[in-house]
Amino acid sequence: MTDFMQEAFTEAQKGISAGDGGPFGAVIVKEGKIISRGHNEVVKSNDPTAHAEMIAIRNASEKLRSFNLEGCILYVTGEPCPMCFSAIHWAHIDEVYYCNTKEDAAKIGFDDAFITEIIEGKRKDPVSFVHLPDESCKQLFLQWYEDPDKVPY
Repeated sequence: MTDFMQEAFTEAQKGISAGDGGPFGAVIVKEGKIISRGHNEVVKSNDPTAHAEMIAIRNASEKLRSFNLEGCILYVTGEPCPMCFSAIHWAHIDEVYYCNTKEDAAKIGFDDAFITEIIEGKRKDPVSFVHLPDESCKQLFLQWYEDPDKVPY
């Protein structure tokens, strides 16, 4: 186990000991130094998005005062779920190292395969998504698009 993965492991242990959530810990490294840490806090915060990766990304973005984490490496104890996978891409993280696989996580009750199956069209989505077109809402997009001071991301 690398030193950085050991730090992610230790972070996961902290979360388990505190009863904060599942066995997931993460650290984000930039230029060879840990800039943020996070462990699963779903139970602690009653927030289904409070995965270790999400906490670490939020902390890194706050510390660097940037939503762009190019040049950063994420070490995490479990293979990222679809939500975290997306956040990693939105954050522009360069590399991800993980220990346990999605299959390992599924064996202990953290099975996110159904989300991937919904995305891939292999399973019916149990959530109803209804399109309510509205011209005023389209104007919001246009307003942002035409704003010369916008910060694209």
